[in-house]
Amino acid sequence: MSTSNKYNRFIILLLLLVVSNDVCLCTHLNVNATLNEPGFLPAVATWYGSPTGSGSGGACGFGNDVINAPYYGMISAGNANLFRSGVGCGACYMVRCRDNPACSGNPIHVTITDECPGLCNNEPFHFDLSGKAFGYLAKPGHEEELRNAGRINIQYTSVRCYYNAYLAVKISLGSNPYYLAMVVENVNGEGEIDRIEIKGQGWQSWGYMQRDWGETWKFNVPSGTTGPFSFRFTDRSSQSVVAYGLIPANWTPGKTYYSTTNFF
Repeated sequence: MSTSNKYNRFIILLLLLVVSNDVCLCTHLNVNATLNEPGFLPAVATWYGSPTGSGSGGACGFGNDVINAPYYGMISAGNANLFRSGVGCGACYMVRCRDNPACSGNPIHVTITDECPGLCNNEPFHFDLSGKAFGYLAKPGHEEELRNAGRINIQYTSVRCYYNAYLAVKISLGSNPYYLAMVVENVNGEGEIDRIEIKGQGWQSWGYMQRDWGETWKFNVPSGTTGPFSFRFTDRSSQSVVAYGLIPANWTPGKTYYSTTNFF
């Protein structure tokens, strides 16, 4: 049989297989994969507070610190899958919107500093942004138009945090010589603290603090213990940094103390 005849028989057989659906030469298009570039996933966004406000650090314990450096009001409350019972406090994300004509399509950086309960859990991932952050999703001059939409589809991706700041701890009101509670802020890298160890003056080993709520950690201080106190912070990727003598012996509730270190 000639080479030409063999080739013709092969083509005929191939066509018969395609028609009978025994072989599919189709290319299936994943619409979600097309709409969402690699690394970005779909979510929903709303906003709260005043239209240009900085939101709050409520359920994470940051309070009004989110107004100032290094957060500058670019924050978000997260639903259960983002807040994660406080473990998600401090996590950083890039979010963007493209579906609304007022959207710029450019990503912005936000930090989880609060919880959005209730209706926010109707979607797998819901960002309730500060009014300021929501406005930054818009094209210049279209901020109010986007805010008037109220609820929009967005895309998000998890990113490492980077602040031009050192790790800091704010002593919670109610702390005393026998009970220490503090909020951890300005966490670079993963943004989420997994473990904190504490060492008082003269201690031979580290003690373990407990997460109280949000990003607030607590420790029952043994009688007779004096400062300064050093801390070993470990993030969710098991990277650790040590802040020696971070809290002085004469520490004061409500005051913030800055280390000279941070995650990379």
